[in-house]
Amino acid sequence: MIVRIMGEGQLELADSHFAELNKLDNELLAEMESGDGPGFRRTLHALLDRVRDLGEPLPDASLEPSELILPSPEATLEDVRELLGDDGLIPG
Repeated sequence: MIVRIMGEGQLELADSHFAELNKLDNELLAEMESGDGPGFRRTLHALLDRVRDLGEPLPDASLEPSELILPSPEATLEDVRELLGDDGLIPG
């Protein structure tokens, strides 16, 4: 699966990693619902770091269709609320 981190680029990720990433996504949703700003920042960064660790970066010249788009590390809680609504970032 091709994943884009907004403002950074694309990575290719094996489907086998999505259970782990979905756990972080669920934590992120809970923090958004409770308005936990510090927890949200911490979990967003953990999710993005894990995607970077597990994914294989695609060359900058490559423009593959992204199956999943994640917010940039600078995204605010409000930005991410608008981006995903109630669905979460990682498809279940």
